[in-house]
Amino acid sequence: MSRRRVRRLALFAATAALTALAGVLHFATHSAVATFLVAGAALAGLAWVVGVGTEAVGARFGAAATGVLQSTLGNLPELFIVVFALRAGETVVAQTSILGSIFANGLLVLGLAMVVGARASEDGVMRFSARLPNDTAVLMLLASFLIVVLGVSDRIGDRASRHEVGISVVGAVVLLSIYAVWLWGYLRGGDTAAEQTGTHEGVSFVQGLVLLAVAGVGAALVSDWFVAALDPAVRAIGISKAFTGLVIVAIAGNAVENVVGITLAAKGRADLAISVIKNSVAQVAVFLFPVLVLISLFFSDRLTFVVNPVLTGALALAAIAVWAITGDGRAVTFEGWALVGFYAILATIVWFE
Repeated sequence: MSRRRVRRLALFAATAALTALAGVLHFATHSAVATFLVAGAALAGLAWVVGVGTEAVGARFGAAATGVLQSTLGNLPELFIVVFALRAGETVVAQTSILGSIFANGLLVLGLAMVVGARASEDGVMRFSARLPNDTAVLMLLASFLIVVLGVSDRIGDRASRHEVGISVVGAVVLLSIYAVWLWGYLRGGDTAAEQTGTHEGVSFVQGLVLLAVAGVGAALVSDWFVAALDPAVRAIGISKAFTGLVIVAIAGNAVENVVGITLAAKGRADLAISVIKNSVAQVAVFLFPVLVLISLFFSDRLTFVVNPVLTGALALAAIAVWAITGDGRAVTFEGWALVGFYAILATIVWFE
């Protein structure tokens, strides 16, 4: 048995153990902090399992289709976390975790991928197709437009501010429609040749489907336990719900993009790395967020596009920064660290919220 296979089996076993331990802590103890921490680690492990299964299923497709599939299924833990948070009335955590996914993937993970990707290149320049970064920036700006306009309306208290739920629903439908149009064109124009990523090695197509099914069920259960422990754990640890959603939940829920994107960049597979990361950013901004806005109509606490002014400004500036840095299809180490710096500054501000 190869060392790679042994390491993967060890990670599978560790994820299963963390998931089981999270269940025991949830049902048999009253330690909210321990449940919160173990469930968070289990979610990261389950996200990794989803990534392995996704690459096994998507190995026969091209970089474009594989990136979309990886990002879609990789957002499953995030989807479950937000749905359970909305059910529990934790709208701050729900909203900040969505925005946190955009910031974590679009700034932190993309920046680190650029750093390792540039270092893996012989001339210190990471090269990739400029189409997806530019498309993602446009989609982010579209979502930012809706959020900024609604935020201004809410702040000045005009007549439209009394209809933020209705406007959010219309905006969600518009964003989903535009995303569908973009996705259709992107997949039709993308590379249809299979690109081996290496991560799926030793995992068959059927095994990949099984992994996805098991990890999906596990992510749903652990997300419920995670959210149940969230409020008392946050009070005990002494951190804000905004920081919890923006940083902790976002990073744990997006472990697939965090690990896979950076690993692929380090191996010199720049296009696939950018596809995985940037597809996730686009999906969260104009697919996951709108879908959750519509899902929230079935709960007493509604999710809208009215966001904290600081995060509203940060989202718009992040879209511009990503466009400016990645729009030419080239990245150097300095630019990657700049994106990481943007994220560090934002996380510091939210820490004191």
